[in-house]
Amino acid sequence: MSLPAPERSENPLDAARETLRRVFGHPEFRGLQADVISEILAGRDAVAILPTGGGKSVCYQIPALLRDGLAIVVSPLIALMQDQVATLRDLGVRAARLDSSLPPDERLSVLAALSEGALDLLYISPEGLMSGAGLDRLRHAKISLIAIDEAHCVSQWGHDFRPEYRMLGRLAEIFPQAPRLAVTATADRETQADIRRQLRLDHARTFVASFDRPNLILAAERKDNAKKRIVELVTARRGLAGIVYAGTRDATEDIAQKLTEAGVPALAYHAGLDPRVRADRQHRFQNDDDVVMAATIAFGMGVDKPDVRFVIHADAPRSIEAYWQEVGRAGRDGAPAEGFALYGAGDLRRTLRFIEDSGGVDPAVKAAQAKKARQLFTYLDGMTCRRAGVRRYFGEENVDVCSVCDICLEPPASVDASEWASKAVAAVLRTDQRFGRARVINHLMGRPPMNAADEQYATKTTYGIGADVDEAHWRAVFDQLLFDGVLTEGGEDMRPVVQVADEAAVRALFKKELPVRIREPAKKAGRRSPEERRADRAARKGAVLNETPLFAALRAWRREKAEEQKVPPYVIFHDATLAAIADARPKTLTDLSRIGGVGEAKLKRYGASVLSICAELAA
Repeated sequence: MSLPAPERSENPLDAARETLRRVFGHPEFRGLQADVISEILAGRDAVAILPTGGGKSVCYQIPALLRDGLAIVVSPLIALMQDQVATLRDLGVRAARLDSSLPPDERLSVLAALSEGALDLLYISPEGLMSGAGLDRLRHAKISLIAIDEAHCVSQWGHDFRPEYRMLGRLAEIFPQAPRLAVTATADRETQADIRRQLRLDHARTFVASFDRPNLILAAERKDNAKKRIVELVTARRGLAGIVYAGTRDATEDIAQKLTEAGVPALAYHAGLDPRVRADRQHRFQNDDDVVMAATIAFGMGVDKPDVRFVIHADAPRSIEAYWQEVGRAGRDGAPAEGFALYGAGDLRRTLRFIEDSGGVDPAVKAAQAKKARQLFTYLDGMTCRRAGVRRYFGEENVDVCSVCDICLEPPASVDASEWASKAVAAVLRTDQRFGRARVINHLMGRPPMNAADEQYATKTTYGIGADVDEAHWRAVFDQLLFDGVLTEGGEDMRPVVQVADEAAVRALFKKELPVRIREPAKKAGRRSPEERRADRAARKGAVLNETPLFAALRAWRREKAEEQKVPPYVIFHDATLAAIADARPKTLTDLSRIGGVGEAKLKRYGASVLSICAELAA
């Protein structure tokens, strides 16, 4: 059943604002939403770079309800389509999806609705849209607009390139009358230019919002017994939904097992699992409030759960874009959330090896990807505000510090390591670039030779010249030289050899023209951890969600409704909406309608039940 049309207005944005209030339950647009929507309502193409949780979907969903015809939404993952369609249907919107997971009878029902003009939005994959059958069905429909979600996938310069997205440039000639909107959360300037070029949006206006996520509290630290550290971090957040990203399938299984042994409901997710197992585990994660998913990036853009409270990187990702996309899956509801990254030189080595071994990739693209990888590690190991660093990377200027990340709360001490760096590189050269870091450090510290090769190099001038520096500092020096690209780790992956990567940088280092600074290695005892201090500060600022009996009762009611309707709980109401209801304690439907996230359809469907719970807890 179609939603009633809004009242006519001279200003299309007035109608859009009324649709936002009536359908979605929000009183006003956020950020650049109104500008993007105005462009599409005027029939013009647009590119929108809006942060995760910034309301990208509203930018095409509202024009889809206002423009005459069918809106096509191109989405890369089935899970993402399932979530958005379920949410829209609960709002009373005529939405459907076409994908390979649909049972035959549902597929026939969607096709019938399509032929009858009974849909406002159709979600479809790029392959499904561009297939001969897909295009044949849609050529005869009146297309109101085409939205291309996760548009960064079209660019080889981005972090999640998908070749099938390149086909979407043909939509410009196939549907010339339909405005097209490309949306994504993470794209630097080069990727933005490639999106416009590949999708034939050269003349489209581009809207770039701030990449800031004010509700995210960020931290990073070098790896030291990573699995143990992950268990510490997760158990300190027991009862909250979270994601732990790991670089390998085995690591996800191991992390999930260790968390389960620690009493945390945890699951592993990776591409090697049977599809039915993956679907079941994703269903559990989306429907339960406290499940932690240990996953590879196979568990990626399909995550639309708004109440993920933390994302932990057990292994560093491949770029700042990937990091921001993945950490952005926490706190999509706008409530406080955390991102915590563990990183080390081994992560960088694996990323560079992966890039080098990528077949059929342009050398210029490989070089750009390697540069992005090094920029990520410079950022993680840096000494500037986390959020400000990301925003500067994406081209923002005059950014303020966040005041809540690990760097802001406890600025790390740094030391001039230029002389140590020169000695480290000299030792690498004197040992003929044959050894890994551990053996070169042993050489520098003058430790007793372990074999004939060590004895051979014990006669070199670099043997023992670093005996006055402790091993922790030497490890930090080598990490910094690897992050900066002065050195690289070649040879076998399990037995990497340290080698010179940039001869010009080495010459500058020896001439004292290349300064090197490192963090002062942290002392392990006698101080409270950064996350403990952040937790205290967050608690003082009231950063936790409403934990009153009313909030708990509303969540329990929501779970029952979700189970009845076989949808994730957040399709009923987000945690942030329940928290606002618990704070406001509405007594009438009018009071309830004023709360963000309570539109007309939800008010009609759930209003009486919510008011009953509020009244019961007030008694």
